[in-house]
Amino acid sequence: MSGLPTSIPGLIDRWQSIGAFAADVGCGYEAARQMRRRGRIAPQHWPNVVAASRRLGIAGVSYEWLAGHRASLEEAA
Repeated sequence: MSGLPTSIPGLIDRWQSIGAFAADVGCGYEAARQMRRRGRIAPQHWPNVVAASRRLGIAGVSYEWLAGHRASLEEAA
């Protein structure tokens, strides 16, 4: 799957499973599941998300991309 993901759930779905995402990011399965459900990744996980995305060839995932999604959620609240 190529191209920039359009959402956090869309990003997480690029992994083979929630468990694979959790392992790459360094969090538990339930935390990863909640990230997908809420559409938000906690900032402490951003370095691992960016690095894992690069390893998997998911283009465009950066701190700025993650921050932009977080800001849009906060504006909507």
